[in-house]
Amino acid sequence: MKETHVKHEFEPIVDACTKVLILGSFPSVKSREQSFYYGHPQNRFWKLLASMTDYPVPVTVEEKIRMLKESGIGIWDVIESCDIKGSSDSSIRNVVPARIPELLRDYPNIQAVFANGRLAEKLYMKYIYPKTQIRIQALPSTSPANAAYSLERLQEHWKQIFNKS
Repeated sequence: MKETHVKHEFEPIVDACTKVLILGSFPSVKSREQSFYYGHPQNRFWKLLASMTDYPVPVTVEEKIRMLKESGIGIWDVIESCDIKGSSDSSIRNVVPARIPELLRDYPNIQAVFANGRLAEKLYMKYIYPKTQIRIQALPSTSPANAAYSLERLQEHWKQIFNKS
């Protein structure tokens, strides 16, 4: 597969009531095709959040946004653009970071920042933390590539996002 330069095409999901920000690394091919976060059908992000917020698993973009906003959760990705082969995190090169420092400044109610996976944490620490001095807490990735974690095991780790809000 050929490496291509790809730009993140969708906006962060945040509002004045957002208390927790969850950052991924960069949208997968499936997410980019759907122009929305966590679009791969095997990604457990939406199922996980629904199970922890007592919402039905959202199907439409509108349902996903409603669940996030009503739960005080915001989402975005650390990378604005990069060179990448398909959805391969290990192929990411020439990173341009997202405008997270500005987002954190513009939404002062955000009390905690979490990374959906180690790559998001690593990129945040490299590009964002030096500008914000705001810590990030890494959580196990909801990606289907992270098969070592069952939904129940993910819930054990992810429940801490609700202890921060």
